[in-house]
Amino acid sequence: MDIEQLMPHVEALIFASERPLTMVEMVEMLSAAFELPVEESRVATCLEAVREKYDAPYYPFQLREAGGGYQFLTKKEYHRTVLQLNGDKHIKKLSAAAMETLAIIAYKQPITKSEIEFIRGVSADYSIQKLLEKELIVITGRNEEMVGKPLTYATSKNFMDYLGINNSGDLPQLKDITNIEIVMPTSGSEAQPEGESQMLVMADGSIEQAAD
Repeated sequence: MDIEQLMPHVEALIFASERPLTMVEMVEMLSAAFELPVEESRVATCLEAVREKYDAPYYPFQLREAGGGYQFLTKKEYHRTVLQLNGDKHIKKLSAAAMETLAIIAYKQPITKSEIEFIRGVSADYSIQKLLEKELIVITGRNEEMVGKPLTYATSKNFMDYLGINNSGDLPQLKDITNIEIVMPTSGSEAQPEGESQMLVMADGSIEQAAD
């Protein structure tokens, strides 16, 4: 099968999937569909062709490699329009305290709760609980070298999906971040569940404060 024939099948798989598809998964699915081996190099060529196709300005979405696989994502200039469709599916509401905790975990992972609290200067119990509930972080194990062998936390695959990155190594360097307040300690009152200011983590990874 030549590239022209294979390419629409690659597009169909990515379009129909609710999650990023890895190269291995696509090779296996295509080989099963055609009942013959499909080379990874041919799929890679198709992916590059699909990427170039949808990079054209008249398409509102593009092929991105994020969350460990490939998926179609709306281009940045259309994010606010898409949010009108069903905002709850496209944004995650986080308090300022949770946002700070998430940022610390992202750049210091794997990290324990006590280490997070040392950096923030306040309790992180509530923020960690909320981040676990929203599946933005995961428990990765225990720090065997610390007293009590506390649990360690890291960002999840969902976190990478939301930010459109492939792994934690794709995060921007701290020195390149202008909104450094997201990792600055808050006062004890601001860390409480009630009365927290709400932050929105947009689909493109940007951060905005919600209207009251």
